[in-house]
Amino acid sequence: MSKAFETYDLGATRLANRIVMAPMTRSRAYGEGNSPTDLVAEYYAQRASAGLIVTEGTQPSVIGQGYPNTPGIHTTEQITAWRKVTDAVHARGGVIYLQLMHTGRVGHPSLMGLTPVGPSPVQAKGQVYTHEGPQDFVTPKELTEAEIQQTIADYASAARNAIEAGFDGVELHGANGYLIHQFLAPNSNTRTDTWGGTPENRIRFAVATAKAVADAIGADKTGFRISPANPYNDIDESDRTDVDATYTALVDALAPLNLAYLHQMEAPEVRDLTLRLRKAWPTTFILNPFTGMEPTGPDELQLIEDGTADLVAYGGLFLANPDLPTRLKQGGPYNTPDRATSFGGDHTGYTDYPTLD
Repeated sequence: MSKAFETYDLGATRLANRIVMAPMTRSRAYGEGNSPTDLVAEYYAQRASAGLIVTEGTQPSVIGQGYPNTPGIHTTEQITAWRKVTDAVHARGGVIYLQLMHTGRVGHPSLMGLTPVGPSPVQAKGQVYTHEGPQDFVTPKELTEAEIQQTIADYASAARNAIEAGFDGVELHGANGYLIHQFLAPNSNTRTDTWGGTPENRIRFAVATAKAVADAIGADKTGFRISPANPYNDIDESDRTDVDATYTALVDALAPLNLAYLHQMEAPEVRDLTLRLRKAWPTTFILNPFTGMEPTGPDELQLIEDGTADLVAYGGLFLANPDLPTRLKQGGPYNTPDRATSFGGDHTGYTDYPTLD
């Protein structure tokens, strides 16, 4: 039997297999105050055969929201609503982590009545989807020292809320051009104080946030996601020398914390860096490998066999195949994801994908 389908110990938590459902924004938090609904609980419960589910990005505070109808974890009603989700997943034997995602400069005042914040007042190129349709990104408000400390505290508080809601742990979203990634990247972080400039300063926010969350809920319940050289949301990490220095410094600083895992979303042409980070990382290494325009598929299970990763994360294929581990084990067939129904809407393209049985 392939190692991918063997049990795996993620800290003190035993996973049924080494296949991870990657975090995917679905924009269906239609409950009161951006809370998940019963439909969200059904969606995640359908996919409980994953070794590990990592939820869609969830804002740790009001100012952390960047898109319509994404869920939060900073109010009592949100905690209560998420409890239905975790109960549903656990009832089917699943393990589920909540991804904490502060979008930083990615967002728009029309969404929350507040100006988005970032490490520096640098406007991202491009547009963001709002209730009024696509709108240009705005210049974010630069976080002050006090606001940086409050933001870190917000992450820790949200992590405690997640554990109260029944999650097995949390993942800090340090990828895809959101707030933590904005601090890491030199084009979005132009600060000249101790939070910017050198790679050692630019990693400081990420490390401080990870320490605060680990202190709040335990390092063995804290994961961290990165995406070196990923240009999403107008991040410029095209200087490979700087990228290598930044992410090597980041992993070296995070390693002593003994977090539950490091989760890398791989960009093109960085496999050499991936392998170095994997070697330097002391605990579980999850890889969402670069596969071009195709979704991660059965061939990527070989990355577990050859030791490139401990676990492999699947996005689009898990969206369309609720029973993905079973399909991977028997070699398919696979439903095709409908991209038109990825964000927002009802059950269509959400909970109506068929299983093999």
